[in-house]
Amino acid sequence: MNAESSAPLVLIVDDYEDSRYIYVHALTAAGYRVEEAEDGQQGLDKAFHETPDVVVMDLSLPVLDGWEAIRRLRKDERTRHIPIVALTGHADVEGDDNPGFDALLVKPCSPDALTEQVKTLLAGTKGPEAP
Repeated sequence: MNAESSAPLVLIVDDYEDSRYIYVHALTAAGYRVEEAEDGQQGLDKAFHETPDVVVMDLSLPVLDGWEAIRRLRKDERTRHIPIVALTGHADVEGDDNPGFDALLVKPCSPDALTEQVKTLLAGTKGPEAP
């Protein structure tokens, strides 16, 4: 097995191609393998098929929104263990609004901040807001 195939797999689910492009390049440069999806249903399908190490999920998505996609990932035995980073343009998402994500980043989110959050989740912590 080569080093690339053993690198953690990150699934980016975002309907904006430019956002996916920026995040894919940043995560790839940091040594991660990356898969992409452009809507919530495609994200679910890829998560069930690929079983990524981390999912980065935009909350406002076509076909199936990120809220429901996260709920379904958490209900499924194959994916309930996968850490999820939620991305949103709404800074007021918290507490009871959480459908099961492990971390929340507000857009616009720098590629460095996303890469650092993925690294933190893979290390087994939930980031600076964790107790």
